[in-house]
Amino acid sequence: MGLYVCGPTVQSAPHIGHLRSALVYDLWRRWFEHRGLAVTLVRNVTDIDDKVLANATADEPWWALAYRVEQRFDEAYDALGIRRPTYEPRATASIPEMIALIQRLVANGHAYAAGGDVYFDTASFPAYGALTRQRADDMEAAEDADPRGKRSPQDFALWKGRKPGEPDSAVWTTPWGPGRPGWHIECSAMSTRYLGPEFDIHGGGLDLRFPHHENELAQSHAAGDPFARHWLHNGLVSTGGQKMSKSLGNSFSAADLLAGTRPIVARYLLASAHYRSTLEFSEATLAEAASAFERVETFLQRAERMLGAVIAGEVPSAFGAAMDDDLGVPQALAELHGAVRSGNAALDAGRMDEARERAAETAAMLGALGLDPRDPAWAAGGAGPEAAALEALVRDLLEQRQAARAAKDYAGADGVRDRLAAAGITIEDTPSGAQWRIDG
Repeated sequence: MGLYVCGPTVQSAPHIGHLRSALVYDLWRRWFEHRGLAVTLVRNVTDIDDKVLANATADEPWWALAYRVEQRFDEAYDALGIRRPTYEPRATASIPEMIALIQRLVANGHAYAAGGDVYFDTASFPAYGALTRQRADDMEAAEDADPRGKRSPQDFALWKGRKPGEPDSAVWTTPWGPGRPGWHIECSAMSTRYLGPEFDIHGGGLDLRFPHHENELAQSHAAGDPFARHWLHNGLVSTGGQKMSKSLGNSFSAADLLAGTRPIVARYLLASAHYRSTLEFSEATLAEAASAFERVETFLQRAERMLGAVIAGEVPSAFGAAMDDDLGVPQALAELHGAVRSGNAALDAGRMDEARERAAETAAMLGALGLDPRDPAWAAGGAGPEAAALEALVRDLLEQRQAARAAKDYAGADGVRDRLAAAGITIEDTPSGAQWRIDG
């Protein structure tokens, strides 16, 4: 299976929206592989762009800026357990393929050169607008290049002629003169270079449907490539009901998120909404995610204390059906929490075989979502300093309780239990000693 995802334009550090988009396709990839498919995932890096050039300085040229920011993206992806793609091409490494694609479009009458630029002729392609179901006359003008020489406002740039002041390092030689590629041609060239002229899925953020994906589809079909069989678009991130964006000044950086939150909890939150829906981000939703994941994690820990090692089994059929139905993660998470509740009840009642089965299902579901806290990939984050501190404090109180019982100070032992219960912590006396869990 071939899956192409529009990756970042590395102009500045990543924000939560970038993380959510990459995570969505990581989930798709994991689920396809869980179902036995071999997946080739290509996620590009746009490392040459107007904004990349604009953000460069005398001390940090555009290519150095792009590389530094690309590393920040990789670090954030790695922290969230987003697996590296099979191939991650940079736009600047596929310039010959872009030039060849533009030449095909010019040759068959779907593109024209004007003043050093090359534009796609939208009027020459009657199906233009099919992806977003728009009429060309109703579309906004393309603002991706200087309009000099355009035949129509909707025509978009395939190649941008060199402008005064642009560095020599950002210029490539072509039959139409020196310059650099337009944004849209990059993805058409890179996707087909690594996946062939026809592949299974093209994905990206909802904000890319128009003009980026519409233009990709038009230029690829006009060049004779069947291109993507299916298109997927993930929803955006909002805060306070308003789209999160740098231009509005309400974006939340990946660094800020990961500095204040366990990465596995951040992954849980960003995965929790259906991928096509808007994800509301706030301190409240983050706290809810932390609490929800803690219940799952506490059950696994409790099960391992009482049953021994928990080995992942098969995912429940309802979980699989939810994931098969357009990656229904919210419904899948409902199955996960249902198994946790049932497993805790079985442990409470001493039904150990049932508890072991629920724990195995829980581990399987977490594994399919990339959320098993026991996975060595999360070892660096561990359970977090707060969890370690809580474990130490509770263990100290349990030792005091055991000492009181040994001295037949039953009132003192009960007092410890009551203090922990008041804090929402339940004590269980097992053959292997006292165990504790947080009620929830």
